[in-house]
Amino acid sequence: MTTTTAMLATTDARMPRSSRARIYVTAARHEFLKMIRIPIFAVSTIALPVMFYVLFGLAFGRDEAGGVGATTYLMATYGIFGVIGAALFGFGVSVALERGQGWMRLKRVSPMPPQAYFVAKIVMSALFSALIIGALFVLGATLGGVRMPAALWISLGLVLILGALPFSAMGLAFGYLVGPNSAPAILNLVFLPMAFASGLWIPIHELPAVVQGMAPALPPYHFAQLGLGTIGAAEGGSPVVHVVALLAFAAFFLAVAVWGFRRDEGRTYG
Repeated sequence: MTTTTAMLATTDARMPRSSRARIYVTAARHEFLKMIRIPIFAVSTIALPVMFYVLFGLAFGRDEAGGVGATTYLMATYGIFGVIGAALFGFGVSVALERGQGWMRLKRVSPMPPQAYFVAKIVMSALFSALIIGALFVLGATLGGVRMPAALWISLGLVLILGALPFSAMGLAFGYLVGPNSAPAILNLVFLPMAFASGLWIPIHELPAVVQGMAPALPPYHFAQLGLGTIGAAEGGSPVVHVVALLAFAAFFLAVAVWGFRRDEGRTYG
């Protein structure tokens, strides 16, 4: 740990709890406002899964997938697609950009608690996820004719929000590994094939056998099975296995992010 980081940690420890809480809330609020005011992020993050659901989910409303109606099945999978995108790009692109602009160096020498920066991004990602989930749920319940008990709607929403946390770690790792100009392209090259191979666009059982064999090695597959399991449409594996897999992926990507953080700190402070 460098002298600068140690000083910030000491400052954070001595700060009154009320002041710390106010800083965390303010940082989260401004992070959300910043991202919602960036049209290319806000519109694409929210509109893309909603558009896909309208074009494909509602169009195949009378069909079935995984033992449930297609509108119900695709509401879950496009919700998963949306919250993963919010987590990956909310962390990956913004961290890469702020590193490139020198904003991270300014944050480190400010009296702001270092953890507040990352907590703000987690809250921002969760709020965007809630907006995506809310839009899909409204479309599903109205135009899609999705009918579920209230407890099931709540359970699915909670699974979708909590399941996005490992992808926040993944986005953070990419934010420290790639440059600001290449971050959007690289994340898309990683995210879109993973989403397809994990059954987020087409049910996993309809994909080629070779893709089905690869799917369990991908984080979105395990997230998808947890979400689909909530509505009784999971296609394999125990929920415990999927949770453990997601936790393992999260731990790996957090380790990569910590390594990237320390690498940047070493380059800046020696």
